[in-house]
Amino acid sequence: MESSRTNAYVSDLKFKEDELAIQYLPAVKAMAFRLKERLPSSIDFCDLSAIGTEELVKLARRYDITQNDSFWGYAKTRVYGAMLDYLRSLDILSRSNRKLIKAIERAINVYMADNEDEPSNAQLALIMGEDEEKINEARIASEIYAVMPIDEQLSLNSDSTTLETIEKEDLIEVIENVLQGQSEREQMIIQLYYFEELSLKEISEVLEITESRISQIHKALLIKIRDSIGADNG
Repeated sequence: MESSRTNAYVSDLKFKEDELAIQYLPAVKAMAFRLKERLPSSIDFCDLSAIGTEELVKLARRYDITQNDSFWGYAKTRVYGAMLDYLRSLDILSRSNRKLIKAIERAINVYMADNEDEPSNAQLALIMGEDEEKINEARIASEIYAVMPIDEQLSLNSDSTTLETIEKEDLIEVIENVLQGQSEREQMIIQLYYFEELSLKEISEVLEITESRISQIHKALLIKIRDSIGADNG
């Protein structure tokens, strides 16, 4: 009899935990959709949603209301982190050489100095004397990495170990100092992309400038931040 009561209690508890997860499934799907908007077409929305849902269920089953009275407040950062971990697991940097990514960015900047839009992969292949497929893979890797936290963005483009040793508080201070010296529009791009998590298309509509120009400004700011870190620690 006691065993029957225990089993019933466990079943009821598991049902309530799963109900809690089901309640927030729309929020997970919305999060996956927002992230997908900032990623290349090769990344599947369903994969992101499934990763987030799996993490949500795990969190619901170990959630303690006495420790945190807002389940979604407790879960959303962890669900988003699980999606980013999935993107990291794609091992994008091993498929696309860091030097090639940096060379592509330099070539794009030179091209855009004389043209309104970014060059196509075919144009970049001709300009750089590289295989178009390699260019395509490198640009996909760069787009995926662009949704990562800004410190990881900087690490992608760093040739030194400076970013491995700098304290996070110091990094934040460097970023803030660099941004203070930029225009209001440039500061807004970083705010909208990293903190509001808008896609380049959405930022383009807000600021009324082209996606290519936004991408160029974003990358230029990352270079300034990286150079500032090097100067402060050199």
